[in-house]
Amino acid sequence: MLNRAVLTGRLTRDPELRYTTSGTAVVSFTLAVDRQFRNQNGDRDADFINCVIWRKSAENFSNFTHKGSLVGIEGRIQTRNYENQQGNRVYVTEVVVDNFALLEPRQNGGVNQSGVQQPFNNNQQSFGAQAPQYGSQSQPGNNAPQSNPSPSMDNGFDPNQNAGNQFPGSSDDGGQSIDLADDELPF
Repeated sequence: MLNRAVLTGRLTRDPELRYTTSGTAVVSFTLAVDRQFRNQNGDRDADFINCVIWRKSAENFSNFTHKGSLVGIEGRIQTRNYENQQGNRVYVTEVVVDNFALLEPRQNGGVNQSGVQQPFNNNQQSFGAQAPQYGSQSQPGNNAPQSNPSPSMDNGFDPNQNAGNQFPGSSDDGGQSIDLADDELPF
């Protein structure tokens, strides 16, 4: 069975960082996700998706996001229930986030030197380029300490490199061209 949710949207309120009685960090938030189609007035309606993040990723998410932040998340849909103070059974459906990515630059210089905001991941998959790993959330109850790697991304992009259409063997300083006849081609 497949249970994956990938969403991009904005936070409707500041994330709520709490700790369980055992000391595990947990953040809950609501993500406003625009629908693809426009309504009769030409506006896009939004869906409001409840989400939760656990452990070190919860602390990171709480530190780097706020109401209105644009984020991408990847996780699984989960339903739980509990009994409220009035004795009624309450059912909650939410996305348990495995990975998240900050999709806009921070105001105080939260981007790396190449100008790309870094995603925060809980497992090996990520949004785009390979990124640093911040904890593991793939197994419930996994409280093993995780080391935080260097915050730099090695995605092969060098902002100082000339981005022109250079091909191996070609140059702007009079490099030699290859002259091939049609009968020399293997096809």
